[in-house]
Amino acid sequence: MSWVGGLASRAVAAMEERRRAAVAEPEEQAEAAELVPAPRKPRPDVERPAPERPLPVPSGREYHPGRPATPAEAVPWSLRVAAESTWRLLLLAAALYLLFRVVDMLRLVAFAVLAALLISALLEPTVSWLRRHGVPRSLAAAGTFLAGVAGIGLVGWFVVWQVTTNLSSVTGKVQEGVNRLKDWLVTGPLHLTTQQISDFAKQISTAIGTNSEQITSAGFTGVTIAVEVLTGVVLTAFTTFFLLYDGARIWSWALRGLPRHSRYAMAGAGPKAWATLTAYVRGTVCVAFIDALCIGIGIQLLGVPMALPLAVIIFLGAFVPLVGALVTGTIAVLIALVTQGPFTSLMVLVVLVAVQQIEGHLLQPLILGRAVRVHPLGVVLGVAAGSIVGGIGGAIVAVPLIAVTNTVVSHLRRRNAAGQEVFEALEAARSAR
Repeated sequence: MSWVGGLASRAVAAMEERRRAAVAEPEEQAEAAELVPAPRKPRPDVERPAPERPLPVPSGREYHPGRPATPAEAVPWSLRVAAESTWRLLLLAAALYLLFRVVDMLRLVAFAVLAALLISALLEPTVSWLRRHGVPRSLAAAGTFLAGVAGIGLVGWFVVWQVTTNLSSVTGKVQEGVNRLKDWLVTGPLHLTTQQISDFAKQISTAIGTNSEQITSAGFTGVTIAVEVLTGVVLTAFTTFFLLYDGARIWSWALRGLPRHSRYAMAGAGPKAWATLTAYVRGTVCVAFIDALCIGIGIQLLGVPMALPLAVIIFLGAFVPLVGALVTGTIAVLIALVTQGPFTSLMVLVVLVAVQQIEGHLLQPLILGRAVRVHPLGVVLGVAAGSIVGGIGGAIVAVPLIAVTNTVVSHLRRRNAAGQEVFEALEAARSAR
């Protein structure tokens, strides 16, 4: 019976152990709960992050997560910038084209105004000097204008007088040159016959007779050009006088036509542009006089006839920078060829080239370098473009127009930079308070 008692005692011990384990388990869970922090409740005053939403998709299209919502977003940024710049450049080009068309329609008036501006820039210092010495404005303007007209008239009369005086001798020398040319064609390396030369002359006469209608129409065109030139001269004279007499009031009237926020900037740019134009005209006259004097002395020493009128023509042609004196000097080369022979003609060409080198490397930088800061490449391209657009008149006014535009743009750029510096200084002072 002892084994029955042992079995009973082991059963009682196992039940007691289970009871103790059941009592200890809730206490351990409570201790573990005290060690783990309780979850915090969201504060009502803190905004919760908005859930991510897909981009809006236009109606009728499917949504693709890896594809832009609109076609514009798929275009690269550089291509967008290029497109925006292109249509703005096209709009600017269209505006410039319309402006040139209007100027071409009013070419006579435009050239008259530009010529008047150049002449006024040359004569205005004299008007200012007279007014500083007590001469009334009307008398100063009228006297200077009449003196300028008289000077231009004397120059024209001198050229015509010299040409008509030496025309007979030059014609005889030209005939002698033609005869020498015929002899050279017959006895020279070409070995032409007299019959071939006569046939060639007959062909020229036949061509002139066949194209008589075109020549007649060209004569009518010449009459039309003469009328236009006379009209342009009259317009230039009237415009020059009123610019000399009332230039300040005309400038004030032009400023009132600009927007209010642009008046102050252009009011400062106007005097600088006028100073540049005045310096350009003065310097160009000085350079042209030196060119004409040197070339005239050279062709006079070489025995070329009509040296003085040729010098005057070269003086007028030198108003086209860098190339004008050389182009008008070719007349002297041709006259030297038919009157004195190839060697003298070659010497005249050497004189022209030498004077042009002195002008380009010494006179232009020394006299016009400070007033007209335009690169020689810009001068050549401007003269070429001006001659294409407006012929001889366009070639004359191209360089002063470029110089004045450069001065105005530089002044406006410096003014904007100074305004930006003042604004930054004011902002710095305000932030330092």
